[in-house]
Amino acid sequence: MERIRLMLSHRAIAILAAAFVLGLAVTLTGPAWIWALVPVGVALQMLNEYAMHRFLFHLPPPRAQWKFDLLYRAHYGHHDFPTCPSLFFVPAFVALPMLALHVLVAGLVGGLLIPGMGWGIAAAVTLTGGVGTFLVYEWFHMTAHLPVRRSRLEQHVTTLHNQHHFRDFTRWFHVSPGGEVIDRALGTAISRDALKSQARAEFIRTLGLRPDDPRLVSARTRIARAHGVSVAEIARAAS
Repeated sequence: MERIRLMLSHRAIAILAAAFVLGLAVTLTGPAWIWALVPVGVALQMLNEYAMHRFLFHLPPPRAQWKFDLLYRAHYGHHDFPTCPSLFFVPAFVALPMLALHVLVAGLVGGLLIPGMGWGIAAAVTLTGGVGTFLVYEWFHMTAHLPVRRSRLEQHVTTLHNQHHFRDFTRWFHVSPGGEVIDRALGTAISRDALKSQARAEFIRTLGLRPDDPRLVSARTRIARAHGVSVAEIARAAS
């Protein structure tokens, strides 16, 4: 229950949970065949999760401070302070525009394929399948960073995700259960034995940046501090 409260305390997650309930309600009132499209939304979101994590959230650090700040809030800050709860979740300025874009595309494409069914298809693919999968991702990602008792599946996800955070940030971009198939297919998987035999990535928690990089120091001072990271933790991170 505490984990549910933590998730719903995040504004974007609460909005997405409402969107999922709406999508489920629309899908339930639609024709039976529309349920066959829900797995399409699941698969597309699994690919979207991997692509955003690898190619957007791990972009090279921008030189301009305002761009760096956006990336820091979106993901760099989570690596910098991986146990800070309010930095666990994808921020609203990323999640909500992506939701709107996906609903719009699914509705337009669905309407072209089956006239009059565009928004019903969008509800099944994007809101039920896609958003439902995204909420599962947020649950497992949150659980991987909390000191809680985990199920066997949650522990498996946590083990792989910890390798991404604390051994090599260029590996294991998936978080959702089953997403490791995508890592294996796209060459970003690595066995635990192979990972142990290689050197730990330098400056692992800052994604290769020196911990005292001025951009990091600036972002921590404003963004991390605003998310409850203590002055002492910020000072330690720069050393």
